[in-house]
Amino acid sequence: MSGTKRNADSNGCNGTEKDAPPPTKKMSDGGNATTSDDAAPNEQSSKKNDSLTSKDYYFDSYSHHGIHEEMLKDQVRTRTYQLAILNNKHLFEGKIILDVGCGTGILSMFAVQAGAAHVYGVDCSGIIESAKRIVKDNGMEDKITLIKGKIEEIDLPVKEVDIIVSEWMGYFLLYESMLNTVLHARDKWLKPGGVIFPDKAVMYISALEDEQMKFERIDFWENVYGFNMSVLKEAALKEPVVDIVDPKVCFNDVFEGGLARVVCYCKW
Repeated sequence: MSGTKRNADSNGCNGTEKDAPPPTKKMSDGGNATTSDDAAPNEQSSKKNDSLTSKDYYFDSYSHHGIHEEMLKDQVRTRTYQLAILNNKHLFEGKIILDVGCGTGILSMFAVQAGAAHVYGVDCSGIIESAKRIVKDNGMEDKITLIKGKIEEIDLPVKEVDIIVSEWMGYFLLYESMLNTVLHARDKWLKPGGVIFPDKAVMYISALEDEQMKFERIDFWENVYGFNMSVLKEAALKEPVVDIVDPKVCFNDVFEGGLARVVCYCKW
């Protein structure tokens, strides 16, 4: 959802200066002729990559359709949003909606189906260009306005919205770090008494002991093809692991009443 700006000339287009000399030819080791211009994009790309942050790579990953396919095929996730929106039409009818991190626009279109007057969808990844086509192909372009940019940097055509919808949850709820963005949108645009979908989440925590996983991910570094790389164990221990575990390795009874329950709110 984020990127770096391209270098452009005075006309706003990429190119070389009018008076620049023609590129000189160079011979590669294979004997094929290349030009100095051929090498320039690689150098620019290298410099561009050096300037990227982890957030840039995070945003860029959402430009690919594959990650959206995975989320849309998660029926538990998508159907829950669909039912939450369509079963609360009385909240959406005639209202202005902000979709934070709209992706393909699926939540924006659910909101229109629920009777929203207008939806503003914001996303900073390249997928928003496809979302515009999707919205048009489904005949909702007069009800949905899609804006490319960061929530923290863009301006909306309206001063406030009635409802904010967002699929901001990542692994273990907070992994994707989008909650701060949703809260920024809430503080900037949500009218008093407005609604956030969702505004409550529950995390369940359990201690576990998985000897096999410990051997594969931690003890592995003690002998790597006969070499001691145990210095990396410290980093491995700090790194969170997203995985499916056998319920038998969970010590649920160490907590009174079973799993520990953590409730998170992001209300107005």
